[in-house]
Amino acid sequence: MIEKLIYDLKNFAKQDFPIPEMSNHLQNLNINDNSLKKYTFIEKKFYTRNLIHREKDFEILLICWPAKTNAPIHGHEGEKCWARVEQGNLQIGNYKEISKVPLKLKLINKLSCDPGFLDGPADIHSVENISNSLSTSLHIYAKPYDACDIYNTEKKSIERKKLSYYSIDGKTC
Repeated sequence: MIEKLIYDLKNFAKQDFPIPEMSNHLQNLNINDNSLKKYTFIEKKFYTRNLIHREKDFEILLICWPAKTNAPIHGHEGEKCWARVEQGNLQIGNYKEISKVPLKLKLINKLSCDPGFLDGPADIHSVENISNSLSTSLHIYAKPYDACDIYNTEKKSIERKKLSYYSIDGKTC
């Protein structure tokens, strides 16, 4: 199943990932738990970013969210990004930037997302596992990047964060 997704994404890359077609494809994607098992790595206190596949045009990650973990409000470098809940329940908050200095964001919506829910493409959002059990989400990033903006609403500032993987192709880093 993962090989088919990679093949399909290579074709979508030739069209610069058309949003309606990509969203429809990802919503209808039939991935079973066995296809993702190899990439499922769990830590109790933080979420893990598990790289399934990366090339210059896109990357595929499985993010594993232990109970009550979250990713801060962050951006996606202006690139197209989709997240699909595979297991559990995630809460996604989508934001609009009102000003950079001082930082001011407006919450556009807060969504409770069950398996099969597709978010994206997202510009600025936060993700939280609000449940008491593991959640997982499949992420597709067009034009992968190695750092992103973190929006710190308490300090009213934007900070850069270097991104890393917990595992690559089923092996921990």
